[in-house]
Amino acid sequence: MRGQKELYDLLDRLEISYEYHEHPPLATIEDARIHWKDYNSGRCKNIFFRNHKGDRHYLVILEHMQKLDIHDLEKRLKQGKLTFASDQRLKNYLGLEPGSVSPFGLINDTGKLVHLFIDEKLNEFERLAFHPNVNTATLVISKSDFIRFLEYTGNTYEFLKLYE
Repeated sequence: MRGQKELYDLLDRLEISYEYHEHPPLATIEDARIHWKDYNSGRCKNIFFRNHKGDRHYLVILEHMQKLDIHDLEKRLKQGKLTFASDQRLKNYLGLEPGSVSPFGLINDTGKLVHLFIDEKLNEFERLAFHPNVNTATLVISKSDFIRFLEYTGNTYEFLKLYE
């Protein structure tokens, strides 16, 4: 299976079941929509940010079709000015390459330094789809198992209304 072996080992240890899908590299949401169309799940867009000082990092997860207004997001998150984190920061904090951003990367955040903001609209779905830390596969897991995964990682997270 494609993706990080440590992730699959952890999911097995936590007894989290998943549906596995392989596909070509998905660099954009438009590419993903072609391959995700038959998944019975909420599909997510994952974006990695840092604050202006560069001392706080955030993973923002929203419904895949939503457009992101960064200025509106800054007001909603109340974390000050946000910028997209660099590829180097993505690698350092989540162990991921560009295009593979996923909350599953939290297994690589041993310092628990990344905070998650999750779109409350995703609560409407029983299952959610994320890359297994590589953009050539997708895992679909239940929302309750996703929460169990987050609890296990120890990273802080919150559900918020990220757009109207």
